[in-house]
Amino acid sequence: MRNTRQREAILRVVRRMSCHPTADEVYAEVRKEIPCISLGTVYRNLKVLADTGEVAPVGGGGTLHRYDGCTDNHYHFRCDLCGRVLDIEEPVDTGLDRRVAAQTGLAIRCHALEFHGLCKECQTGERGAE
Repeated sequence: MRNTRQREAILRVVRRMSCHPTADEVYAEVRKEIPCISLGTVYRNLKVLADTGEVAPVGGGGTLHRYDGCTDNHYHFRCDLCGRVLDIEEPVDTGLDRRVAAQTGLAIRCHALEFHGLCKECQTGERGAE
């Protein structure tokens, strides 16, 4: 698969944005560089980048997905009020994989853990008007 100018720009934007952007947010940023890019092109390329493991989709509670430029196994925090997703700088507990595998007989490859609560801005009311 060849890398197109659009795909390279989309990948650059996702890796640069630490906020785990939505496709719409990626689209807004990429348009600064490629004004004629379509939202459909962004969606299709995000799917390709996710399928090839270059970005990681971070599922939402519904249809809204965010994308993570960091594909290493790590934990996330999701704000219950504004929906912001943050990386948690905590080592992944690979022992959990082994313990669950031993208890269940399942072949565990990895696990995903997401913490929920209020981000600092929502705790202080700074993001409440958004």
